[in-house]
Amino acid sequence: MNAVLIEDLGLIDYKACWDYQEGINQKIVAVKSELRKHPESGIEIPAHRLLFCEHPLVFTLGKSGNESNLLLNDAELEEGNFSYYKINRGGDITHHGPGQLVMYPIFDLEQFFTDIHKFLRFLEEAVILTLAEFGIIAGRFPSYTGVWIDAEHPTKARKICAMGIRCSRWVTMHGIALNVNNDLSPFDHIIPCGIDDKSVTSMARELGEDVPIELVKSRLSHQMEHIFQFKAIEGGK
Repeated sequence: MNAVLIEDLGLIDYKACWDYQEGINQKIVAVKSELRKHPESGIEIPAHRLLFCEHPLVFTLGKSGNESNLLLNDAELEEGNFSYYKINRGGDITHHGPGQLVMYPIFDLEQFFTDIHKFLRFLEEAVILTLAEFGIIAGRFPSYTGVWIDAEHPTKARKICAMGIRCSRWVTMHGIALNVNNDLSPFDHIIPCGIDDKSVTSMARELGEDVPIELVKSRLSHQMEHIFQFKAIEGGK
């Protein structure tokens, strides 16, 4: 059974966290490459990681995204205290802010399964099962990634969890952003995920009250452990 180091990074600057992910990802890729060349070396592949965090106000645009989906200019970004990054994950534009739970799995999929679509569906399933524990019925919306409320009613469908990953030599990074208690108004400044006819929601909005984010984090971590069948090892902040 795979072991996964769970790390809670707390509230962390987006770029600092991105750099941290890149460092872990590149180290795993480099060790795998060395083992392919010299399998007798016995080098140990670094542990899989599951990072949890929140970010200060930021917009991020995926490599396949359309920059016109950001509806603010540079002056308006500065005035609103928003950071903005063009990044190397899939997907379009999204927003992160305090009260939103972000999860970044840095997994070597060759030790799980070599199927990106299965990986995405497993991430979605972990979120769907976590939301169900709080009495929120969620699911998938055909042709779209992420997790949705009322997906079976297209005119009512609203996204509660966005997703975007990068995979290099089967080593993943980036991940999911689950709206828990975060202010949703910054989503008005973008066309979220490039979808202009659907709204976003949060656990707090659906339940009518704030939800303890530490509890959501604990339940989501447990669901990840169950679905991916790994042994969780608690790390530091």
